[in-house]
Formats: sequence, structure tokens, C-alpha cells
Amino acid sequence: MTDAQRFRDLYEECHPRVLAYAASLVGRQVGEDITSETFTVAWRRMRDIPTPPLPWLLGVARNLTRELRRRDGRQYDLAAQEAQRIITSGAQVEDVAAGVTERAVALQALAGLSAADRELLTLVAWHGLGPRQAARVLGCSSATFAVRLHRARRRLERAVDALGPAPALDPGPGPAPALDPGPGPAPAPAPGPAPDLDPRPRAPRANVTVKET
Repeated sequence: MTDAQRFRDLYEECHPRVLAYAASLVGRQVGEDITSETFTVAWRRMRDIPTPPLPWLLGVARNLTRELRRRDGRQYDLAAQEAQRIITSGAQVEDVAAGVTERAVALQALAGLSAADRELLTLVAWHGLGPRQAARVLGCSSATFAVRLHRARRRLERAVDALGPAPALDPGPGPAPALDPGPGPAPAPAPGPAPDLDPRPRAPRANVTVKET
């Protein structure tokens, strides 16, 4: 397989994950630039890329992000704020806190952590790296990474506890109140003699006296 073929396969397999990682650090717009630079470095160093390649690529993206921070702190700060908005707006975080929090609370708590803690947690929970691979991205030993990850999880759990449970969703207005029907029908009149429906005039009744014999 030629370097060009290997690079094409590498790009198709890893580009979405490198972009997701870069966006979690510096937002989508700057993350796209970081991702492009990462694959430019990968093309120049095709023969140096280990297997699996993803930890190496993420390590390159991380180093490029740190270079951006040193080169242009203002741009980095703005980009990091955009990344924080991404975190709070919809990333999948069910596994970040070991499945013990509700999603909305976890998002809010995660956004309140330091950038270092967020990176530790998301490397494992969002980007699917094992401890050894994540340690390689960060340039530390697996043991050091495990300790840092444990501490970051504890801080996240405390942040979640401080926020309390997520508020219950407003169910919206209840059923409409029954309309007042107003006064009921008038009571029926007491029964009396049936009305005379014959329209013909009647002769006056004669007074008849009966004589006794």
C-alpha cells in the first residue's frame, strides 16, 4: 500500500473523531483548522504514525492547540469559550460521570470544570479511548492518567451534587377548567289541570235547581 492510499484510509477513518476532539477544545471553526493542520502533519510523517493511529493524531491536535494558545492567547480564549458552549449544548455525556447523573446536570457540571478535567473526562467518555491511549494523547503514563481521571471524576461528582437534581420539566397547562354553565333551567311549574286546547267558544253553563218532591 502506498503512502497516498494509507493516508486516504487514515483520513476517512479518523477525520470525524479528530474534528470532534479539536472542537471540544477550541470550538468548531478553529477546530476545523486544527484538524486540517493535524492531517497535514500526518501526511508529512506517514511512516512515523503508529497503530492504532487515533491517539497519535489526537496528540498532534492537542499540541497544535497548545501552540495556538502560546501564539495568540486571545483567539484561543474565544475559541475555548465556543468549545464550552458546545459542551453545554448537546454532547453525549451519559458516561462521563459513570452513569450516575442526569444529562442536563452533567452538562452544566462538566462546563464548570477546568479545561484539563474536561479533557480527561471526554477523552474516555466521548472519544472512546482506553486509559493507555488517552495517556498517550496527554503525554503521561497510564498510572498518572488513571489518578488524574479518578480525581476529575470526583470533582465532577461534587459539582453535580452542588447543582442538585435537574428540575422537573414543566408539564404545561393542565386541562381547561370546566366552563360555568350559568343558571340551570327554570324549575318546572307544579302540575295543574291540562290546558283546554279546543278553540271553539263554549256556552255559559246554566244554573239548574233540582226540586225535591
